[in-house]
Amino acid sequence: MPTYRDEAVVLRTQKLGEADRIITLLSRRHGKVRAVARGVRRTRSKFGARLEPFTHVDLQFATGRTLDVITEAVTLHAWSEPLCTDYPRFTVGQVMLETADRLVSIEREPALPQYRLLTGALNALVVGTSDGPRPSTMVMDAYLLRAVATAGFAPSLDQCASCGTDGPHDFFSPSAGGVVCRRCRPPGTAMVRPVTMALLAALISGDWVSTRDAAPPDQRQASGLVAAFVAWHLDRGLRTLDHVDR
Repeated sequence: MPTYRDEAVVLRTQKLGEADRIITLLSRRHGKVRAVARGVRRTRSKFGARLEPFTHVDLQFATGRTLDVITEAVTLHAWSEPLCTDYPRFTVGQVMLETADRLVSIEREPALPQYRLLTGALNALVVGTSDGPRPSTMVMDAYLLRAVATAGFAPSLDQCASCGTDGPHDFFSPSAGGVVCRRCRPPGTAMVRPVTMALLAALISGDWVSTRDAAPPDQRQASGLVAAFVAWHLDRGLRTLDHVDR
């Protein structure tokens, strides 16, 4: 059988038969891949532990008729180990994995930007950002904003999403696509503090220095807006987001 190698993050697994698993991965060069890992549920499996969600692995695949087969797995980053012993970070990580799985919907379609965002976010969750540690929910919100923006749903933060009038504006509407002016705001639109708007802009740009002194109330408001925006553009909410303690 022809073989090929790629780096990937394990998104989820499901049982197959008595001892096998189907592994869903987001890979560097091949996008989302579903492959069979034979015998990984047996205690003597040589690489079963390397194919758990969150693990960053270098894999060798054998091309199959319907699903490829994983024949070798080498751990690059064992992010699963620290995350599985820290419930708050674990739940945040699960949100990231589900988001990547949902946004990269077509298998085998190259998705390098999404792969880079996911690996960077998981590393920041475990090791810390370029400016030091940040709350796990803040790392999650930065990832969500950047992931949906990469998928083509970037929120407008400086111009009215409806009429294009330059800001600053005080209202945020997920259905409209971001900030809206007083004239265009739909009924019930949330009013947003200027510092929260600045925090959203810093998160989507990866400006971690500007998030250093973000107050908890502003973090909570920003997190709620991000969750509403992502739920709207994914058509339905993320199941795993319900387990995150904000």
